[in-house]
This record gives sequence, structure tokens and C-alpha cells, in this order.
Amino acid sequence: MKEGNTQKILGFIGLGVMGMPMAKNLAKKYPGVKVFDVDSSRANILQSEVQVQPVENILELGRVCDIVFLSLPNSDIVKKVVLGENGLISAMKAGGIIVDMGTTDTSVVVDLESKLKDAAIGFLDTPVSGGEKAAIAGTLSIMAGGDENIFSCCSDYLNAIGTSVVRLGKIGSGQVAKGINQMIVAAAFASIAEAFALGAKKGLNIKTLYDAIKGGWAGSKVLDVAAQDIFTREFKPGGTVEMLLKDLGYVLNLTREEDFPAPVTAQVYEILKAGKAAGDGKKSQTAIIKLWEKILGIEVR
Repeated sequence: MKEGNTQKILGFIGLGVMGMPMAKNLAKKYPGVKVFDVDSSRANILQSEVQVQPVENILELGRVCDIVFLSLPNSDIVKKVVLGENGLISAMKAGGIIVDMGTTDTSVVVDLESKLKDAAIGFLDTPVSGGEKAAIAGTLSIMAGGDENIFSCCSDYLNAIGTSVVRLGKIGSGQVAKGINQMIVAAAFASIAEAFALGAKKGLNIKTLYDAIKGGWAGSKVLDVAAQDIFTREFKPGGTVEMLLKDLGYVLNLTREEDFPAPVTAQVYEILKAGKAAGDGKKSQTAIIKLWEKILGIEVR
């Protein structure tokens, strides 16, 4: 995207499971994206696949980029990258924009926008949904919060990463929408694990059970993903138990701030916490089915 005759210089920080394919799709459409990850090998791998320019540190990236996209694991790391010593706030020029594409605590993004505004730097929260497969395909759903003019400056770039890009309102509204998304997704994963364990306990063929219910009201993307994960028993993460646990933690922070009752989400949070405690935190969300397997002395196949 061009503003006047000036091509914006783009940066991308965080080349993990989601960040790597997002940066790749951005660079396919806008070659020359500056990239940084604490694991420099990731930037080198990406450079071998698409036209990007690895940089040595955040300060260097911030000094040269007009718009910087973040895909980082949690709120603390986002705060450190943006506000910490040699962070983006001390490096970027006035008029620059930071776009947080991770799932971050709503109160944190509100605070970041306030501090960045004092430095004349724009900020958007644009969490994504769709998992690793959608990130690779460039078909993510992107939920945006922030100033409408800043969003307009970034919308073309976001459309290189996702096929659904929706601004919901002021800063933080993207994170609220992502939290609601995660409430629904997490409850579905927990319900599927419980239900399939009951089916196995009663002697049903799990593949036949899935075929029987997928066309009805129980059918969903979450059911499809969870069923395939149960069939293979690889529990290979796109999203992990501990990532979803982190996201629900942010949601519960919000519900406490609003004095909002969320008993279902609170129960699912405890199920995910038990899954992590059982050693399955790095596995896919469907791995929580192993909790029922242990209790019942069965294996769901």
C-alpha cells in the first residue's frame, strides 16, 4: 500500500508458529519486510523462502520501519518489546504504527495505546483466529481495535494476512472479540473431549460417532479439528493447551474487572490447567481428552 508516493517500510517481530506464516504472506505481497525473532535461525529460514530482511535487534528494526507487526506469546513480552529498554517506543519515528497481532490482555493494549500516543506512535490490537493452517493459507480472521484512520492505513497489509478483517471499535475491542472467540472455542474443545470419552466408555466406534454427528447441530470446525486429532492421537499443536489457558486467563481478568459472571469459562479454564499440570501443556487443545482417559482407564480411539 502506498500513501502519496511513499512506500511504507514494514517490520515483523515474532516468527513462531503463527508469526512465521503471517510474515511470509505479508512479504509475498510486500517484499522486503524487515524481520526479527530472538531465535535468529527463524529469520534465516524465512529469508530462504521469501524476500525479507533479517535485522539484529528490535531497536534497529524500529528505527527504519514505518509500521511494525507483532506476533508475540504473551502480554509481558509485548510490553517489553514496545516499552522496554531499547524497545520500539524509543526507536520508532513520530507517525509510526505498531500492530499487535497476538492475544494480549485488554488492559495492556489500552495502556500501550496511551503511552504510544504520547510518543506520537499509532497502535492497533488485531488478534487473529484460525490457527496455523489458516495462517499458512493467509485465511485468518482478524479482529481489530483502534483508531479508524490508523486502521485504514494498515488494512491493505492486514488483508495480505487474513481474508476476514473487521474493525470492532476503539482500542481493546479486538482483544475483547478474540476473548469471546476463545471462550466459545475452549468450551467446545472441553465438551468434545468429555463427549467422545463417554462414547468410548459406552463402546461406540469414535469414527462412526463423528460421522453420525458432524452433519447435525454439533458439527463445527472445532469438532472437525478435534476429531481428526483424536483419530491420529498425535495431538500436534497449532494452538496448544497452555496457549488457550493463557487466553482464557485474559478473558477471566476482563470478566472480573466487569463483575461479569462467567462460570462456563471458569470451569474450562480449570480443565485446561489440569491438562497442563498433567504434562500436556505443549500439546494441542484436544489433548485434554487424556484427563478423562486417565480417570476412566480407557483410551479414546
